[in-house]
Amino acid sequence: MPARTPGVATDMTTVGIIGAGHIGSALAEGLVNRGYEVVISNSRGPETLADLVARLGATARAATPAEAAEAADWAIVTVPLKAIDDIPAAPLAGKIVLDTNNYYWERDGHIVALDDKQTTTTQMVQDHLAGAHVVKAFNHIPAAAILTDGAPEGTPGRRALAIASDHADAAALASAVYDEFGFDTVDIGSVAESWRVERDQPAYVVRQDADELRANLARATR
Repeated sequence: MPARTPGVATDMTTVGIIGAGHIGSALAEGLVNRGYEVVISNSRGPETLADLVARLGATARAATPAEAAEAADWAIVTVPLKAIDDIPAAPLAGKIVLDTNNYYWERDGHIVALDDKQTTTTQMVQDHLAGAHVVKAFNHIPAAAILTDGAPEGTPGRRALAIASDHADAAALASAVYDEFGFDTVDIGSVAESWRVERDQPAYVVRQDADELRANLARATR
């Protein structure tokens, strides 16, 4: 389902967010402020999100991950990589899923396939959510900057963020969401190339415009 056209009254789009940490909470706030309905979840239960949804307002509610996935027109997965097997796959089948995940072996434990460069974090999410259209997005920007660094289209030096997907509809939606949040998009290509924006690469969590991001992606080494 395409993103809403900014400023145009439409039926409200529901975004299911699985993971309510810093990134999930920032995206929830930004989406509510842009006219989306948000159903947000975590691993500890909806009751633990009461303060967050109260702050977000009437168009946000807490739910279980399965309920958030079921309610979603499109979804965001923003959980520790070690927890991706717990993401409900069936209710996300056929839906676009924005994947913000990064690999921190200190938190996730060592994952041999990643350590040996045999896969990417987003490929792991796509493999688990085999019926969904997964796109890597919002993984290489600090949570606080999601709500503060956006700028109108055409602004000199506008911050750029990367996407990577095997699905054109997912790439298009992520690019539209970036634009709503005030960011330019640089499309890396397939999820097989998404390692270029993972942790410890030149493009990771640095502020860069589109040209700088393309240069940093090209400098990435595996």
